[in-house]
Amino acid sequence: MMDIDTVFLAVGLLIVVTIFLALYRATVGPEVFNRVAAINVIGTKTIVLLVLIGYIFERPLFFDISLLYALLNFIGTLAFAKYLERGEIWSS
Repeated sequence: MMDIDTVFLAVGLLIVVTIFLALYRATVGPEVFNRVAAINVIGTKTIVLLVLIGYIFERPLFFDISLLYALLNFIGTLAFAKYLERGEIWSS
């Protein structure tokens, strides 16, 4: 029987590997939209990794940090998508 810490470590390492795969897509991506999607995937996987680390080390502060990071990731993605669509973020 595997220890629960070993399972969490394996899941964490798997998430890190998939982050590097998405980083490859972000740097080599054929179009800018693929790169934006890859950056969004990296942000989402980072949030999951923060929650996992917070659970392993029994630190509830990591959950708050992950919520803030999720909000920043969402707002950043919306702002960049609006910039790609219009060529500007704020209209004057």
